[in-house]
Amino acid sequence: MSAIGQPVPAFDESRLNVPRALVAYAGDYPAGHRTGRHHHRRHQFVHAIGGVMTVDTEVGRWVVPPNFGVWVPAGMPHELTMHGKVALRTLYIEPAAQTDFGQACGVRQVPPLLRELILRAMKLPSLYDKTGKDGRLVAILLDEVADSPEAPLHLPWPEDARAARVAGALQDSPEDGRTLTQWARRVGAGERTLARLFARETGLGFRAWRRRLRLLHALRRLAEGTAVTTIALDCGYQSVSAFVATFRREFGVSPGRYLTNIEKSGS
Repeated sequence: MSAIGQPVPAFDESRLNVPRALVAYAGDYPAGHRTGRHHHRRHQFVHAIGGVMTVDTEVGRWVVPPNFGVWVPAGMPHELTMHGKVALRTLYIEPAAQTDFGQACGVRQVPPLLRELILRAMKLPSLYDKTGKDGRLVAILLDEVADSPEAPLHLPWPEDARAARVAGALQDSPEDGRTLTQWARRVGAGERTLARLFARETGLGFRAWRRRLRLLHALRRLAEGTAVTTIALDCGYQSVSAFVATFRREFGVSPGRYLTNIEKSGS
């Protein structure tokens, strides 16, 4: 059931039982829809031509705006949440046909050529001709997926209980500006210990992790149509200009321009 009370058909897993390297799936979802935790026997490359989604797994969270896609390995439990209306275009790939990505989730950029190949794949018959032009298209598509550049849209999650408590509290309240010293007191750890835990288990220092959390939160709020001023305050920035400057450094455009790009992608 979607967030607005309209039923959304579940994906029919039997569609994956075809003797082809690729199964393409197109589905449109309302804002707030959640798929629930699930997994598939095939790899997935999940791409939205409109809207922003998050992909949650046991090892982290990925935010996926338009022009990006997320690789989900076969068998990995995950859940999708839609922020704004999302037009999903997903590739289900037989594991034997794509081994370059391995067993790690990750967000990848979707350049124009890859986007057009994905859209073209949506029109393939389920039993496309493997030896004809459709088979050649699939081969090029899989190569382009493998070559797609990585994107810094992943929020790694710490495993240690103390660091995870801090991470969970900040996820619920990204505006919380408590220092590492204050968080350490709250969870019963030394400041240096907590700093080492974040660095070792997430690959980011505490301040960098919190900044990533806030920016990914901002992406979701932008997709939901929230005003930039409100987002800046909700993310704990003291001024809109400070938020805009940080956003621009990370994503190369202002939040307003980013929102315009999202709206154009969904049109």
